[in-house]
Parts: sequence; structure tokens; C-alpha cells
Amino acid sequence: MQWSELFPKGREPSHNQIREFVDTPLWGSLTHYLQQTYGVQPKLFYSNCSMQNGMWAGWNVKYMKSGKALCTLYPKQGYFLSLVPIGLREMNEAELLMSSCTDYTRNLFKQTVAGHQGKSMAFEVKDDEILQDVIKLMALRKKPNAAC
Repeated sequence: MQWSELFPKGREPSHNQIREFVDTPLWGSLTHYLQQTYGVQPKLFYSNCSMQNGMWAGWNVKYMKSGKALCTLYPKQGYFLSLVPIGLREMNEAELLMSSCTDYTRNLFKQTVAGHQGKSMAFEVKDDEILQDVIKLMALRKKPNAAC
């Protein structure tokens, strides 16, 4: 069953329900990292987006720091999507960072069309290497807390 069918607009999921649906330790690794490193708490939002056969529809989890979106997570069964914005100011650093990223991330970076505010890269987080690329790119957007 699709995420948006399990939890329609009027039925907000709990964080435990999200974690159980995604059913991968990568979810917990990223959410723990975000909360510990950036001191941010997740915020749930509902999207009615019908693009790509409703792939983006349903409840998503947004992490923001100092008014900047670090990432938005979209639960999928067995994995999740992580939408990471790369602003125009971060674009040169992101291009330099690509040499240390996976082939998946380099290809995604090339294929993602830049808009007037930069790129929004949509990662299918299915393994730890991709998760580490997501973390590296978020750090360009907002540096981790000095204490970490």
C-alpha cells in the first residue's frame, strides 16, 4: 500500500509509524544525525503533489536550521527519498565535492536541472554510501554545530 493511502491528509503519522513503514536503519541513522549534529527537530508536512505518479504525495518530514531547509524526507517502503537543496551559493563547493561522492550521486548531480535558486537533489537512500553523500551535501548548506 502507498504511503499516502496509509496516512491521508487528515491522519498524521507518528514518528514510530514512519520508522516502521520505512523499515531501514538508515532512517534512524539520518534522523539521529540531524537531531544530534544540528539540534533540529522534524516537522511533518503534507503534500498533494501528483508529479511522477504521486511519488511525492503524502506526509513528509522536513528538517530546517536557521530558516534553511537541510533536507526533506519522503517515506517509502524499505527506503526513503531525501530531497537536498543545493543553493546557488553552494553550487561551486558541491561541484568540487562530487569527486568524493558515489557514482550514483555524481550522476544525480549531473541530471538534476538547476533552477533560479539552485538544485534540489532527490536521493533514493538505500545504502550507507548514499546516506553519507546526503550528509556531505547538507553540510554545504549549513555547517554542523561546532560542538560535534
